[in-house]
Amino acid sequence: MAQHPKGDFDLSRAVWQRAEGDTSEGAVEIAFVDDLIGMRNSAEPEGPVLVFTQAEWDAFVAGAQDGEFDLD
Repeated sequence: MAQHPKGDFDLSRAVWQRAEGDTSEGAVEIAFVDDLIGMRNSAEPEGPVLVFTQAEWDAFVAGAQDGEFDLD
């Protein structure tokens, strides 16, 4: 279990998923465990996991949809 200030993200219960059709080695993977969301790099499955609360995740998704992170 990953100890985190936001709560315990139980890696043993994480079911990692990625965008449909993404077969790249370094894909972003997401797992929903209880009220926390984990994000990792599929190329490093034993590496670090970013942990988000639901409110943080919702803000991230909204920002992505609004183009907040576009590199243009």
